[in-house]
Amino acid sequence: MAEIIQKDGTWAFDGDTLRIVPGSDKSVGLLRRTLGEVAVPLRAVAGIAYEAGRKSGRLRLRLRDGADPLLQVTGGKLPDGSDPYVLAVETRTSGVAEYLVDEIRNALLLDEVPDGPVDAYLLPGPALPMTVGAGDGTVTFDGRTVRLEWTWHTDDKKTAAGPVSLPLDDLTDVVWQPARGLSDGYLRFVTTPHAPRLSPAHDPMAVELNGFKKDPLMALLASAVVARLPHPHAPARELAAAPPRALESAPKALESAPAAPAAPAAEDHDVLLRRLRELGELHRGGVLTDEEFAAAKQAVLKRL
Repeated sequence: MAEIIQKDGTWAFDGDTLRIVPGSDKSVGLLRRTLGEVAVPLRAVAGIAYEAGRKSGRLRLRLRDGADPLLQVTGGKLPDGSDPYVLAVETRTSGVAEYLVDEIRNALLLDEVPDGPVDAYLLPGPALPMTVGAGDGTVTFDGRTVRLEWTWHTDDKKTAAGPVSLPLDDLTDVVWQPARGLSDGYLRFVTTPHAPRLSPAHDPMAVELNGFKKDPLMALLASAVVARLPHPHAPARELAAAPPRALESAPKALESAPAAPAAPAAEDHDVLLRRLRELGELHRGGVLTDEEFAAAKQAVLKRL
């Protein structure tokens, strides 16, 4: 067991799992405190490093692309105080941090864990149901439906339509952008990828974020939704079984799917032919554009 205990939190590695528990220090952000303990399986880890500093250092854990829905949503835009995979380390305990780094790196080598992307989330995301109020709205997610309700200072164009309910099957993406300087952030739910985007202040599918304390919790809620959407690197078979709305973003994932063997089995051949028919139906129904249909069709033909 390798363990480091700091005011910022505790990291403990038993050879299979790295357990991350947030500390009680004032520097620990609300997102980390709300998320609580995170159990990271070794196969989700891409790397770890200790960054020495004059007064304190930093442990940084790097996960494989697509392993964690929270990282999928935030895309490196979380500040250190909110990032569960960053630990502030006192200089006097730098040796313990370096020992933890060595233990995890050795385990990655012994288990031959690749550092490339994964095609399924290896961390489950936050527990449900979940309700977060920030910016100009409150969002609730119960695993099946996203509900947006507005506050007294929401723009009239959004409040006129009343609360918004979005079934999970209708969503294709969730986009979170933190407030930066004088620019407000937002949490936007996407049902039609190519539709024109309104400003967050006027978009009934978005919550405008103004840079206050609870804003990062919207990223946490977004990760709970994303964890239940089709994975961006999911194999083509899983995408074919997804709801029609989710298939609107299928071409990119189809292109990234691993190539089939040179001589596929008869069953695989039938599956691919059926997929071509399904894509044709989606194209005729207007779900896929001409370009998306052509790209998806080409990806399936390559597997044939």
